[in-house]
Amino acid sequence: MENPVSSNIPTEVSSIPVKKVIAPNFIAFWKKFKKQKLALSAAIFLFFLVIVAILSPVIAPYGVEEPDYSHVLQGPSLQHLAGTDAFGRDIFSRILVGSRISLSVGIISVLLGAAVGTFLGLISAYYGKWIDSIVGRINDVLFAFPGILLAIGIIAILGPGLGNVVVAIAIFSVPSFARIVRSSALSVKSSVYVEASKSIGAKDRRIIWKHIFPGTISTIIVNFTMRIGSAILTAASLSFLGLGAQPPSPEWGAMLSNGRDYLTTAPHITFFPGLAIFLTVLAFNLLGDGLRDALDPKIKD
Repeated sequence: MENPVSSNIPTEVSSIPVKKVIAPNFIAFWKKFKKQKLALSAAIFLFFLVIVAILSPVIAPYGVEEPDYSHVLQGPSLQHLAGTDAFGRDIFSRILVGSRISLSVGIISVLLGAAVGTFLGLISAYYGKWIDSIVGRINDVLFAFPGILLAIGIIAILGPGLGNVVVAIAIFSVPSFARIVRSSALSVKSSVYVEASKSIGAKDRRIIWKHIFPGTISTIIVNFTMRIGSAILTAASLSFLGLGAQPPSPEWGAMLSNGRDYLTTAPHITFFPGLAIFLTVLAFNLLGDGLRDALDPKIKD
């Protein structure tokens, strides 16, 4: 017997090429995004920052661990654009190489948190009941702690080091993604095409990943972009406290920590790493705002 619901579903939909669906959506997104001047500038800045991070070992003018005791605590000059530290090491070179470390920690940790949080948010929204209650209570417990304090607690258990910093940031990123994805998935779950998929006997796994998950991607992208900035700032804070990257690593937070004893005599040691952190975090936040406005269908041109 023919299912009355499936008989009302146009058969032509399945024959529409994927490229024809994606291309108009991307064009519409680009038209809205390019009007966000600050977000576009931030995207360009981050693009070049990623290129610099990849090529940093090659383009850095000096070795990051090469001391030069004849140029200790030297201010910015043509020879050393950002000056030198207490060991005569070139700060500009260390910032370039440190960009690879900071970006890697931020992206990898948020990527792990996003993967776990997205999974929990999807199954919580789809199945509801006791699964939703358990996931909700776990999120409430994690949200009860400020992110940096939770990270410090995790580092205290696991021990200092960049690897453990990644784990700590990933853990406190999970509830943010889980709650946002759950909210988006609940609205998608009530859609007609999801109900139609259930009525024709589609498996839960297919419904979740083929029908509900795509409807949450825009929300995930925006939150992912903004969380990277927070992750970089948290990693720098932990390194500043001695819980993250250890000397002689050129990680930006560790460089700030190394220069705090010279704030009055050589402020450039902390100024330039601090400026790098500020600009990078600001760029990710501006990009996230621009993506949110461009991906939100409620916002008109």
